[in-house]
Amino acid sequence: MRAQLRAIIVGFSSLLTGLRITLGQVFKPTVTVQYPHQSLQMAPRFRGHIELVRDEETGKPLCMVCKACQKACPSDCISVDGIKPEGEKRKFPTEFMLDFTKCSLCAACVEACKTEAIRFSREYNKVGATAKDFHLDLLKRLEEQAQ
Repeated sequence: MRAQLRAIIVGFSSLLTGLRITLGQVFKPTVTVQYPHQSLQMAPRFRGHIELVRDEETGKPLCMVCKACQKACPSDCISVDGIKPEGEKRKFPTEFMLDFTKCSLCAACVEACKTEAIRFSREYNKVGATAKDFHLDLLKRLEEQAQ
């Protein structure tokens, strides 16, 4: 009989402790963000997927197709190809693909680029229904941003 009475008292004490904690949380300010109507302030060091940087004078990408980013990528998620037009001093990219499903955001490609032609984007709401939605044509995205 004593053991049962003791179990009831311990259980009731535990119930009161739980209620006290719950009641204490009810009066604390809300920390939930009502997404998508509200969004958090993005951290200054946020890393989104990589993007090409445009030369402000010519409007063309700064990329010289040296493929240093492609070689430096441990995930093998960057594919770069380009041509050297006649009369030009350097190559220009014709293809710059990123497979974001493989990217680990390690920054090896950004650090390897000597001309600072790629950087991390500030885009953080990248969503898609299939893996194909994350195969990004960065050259096409750069052209769309210019319009």
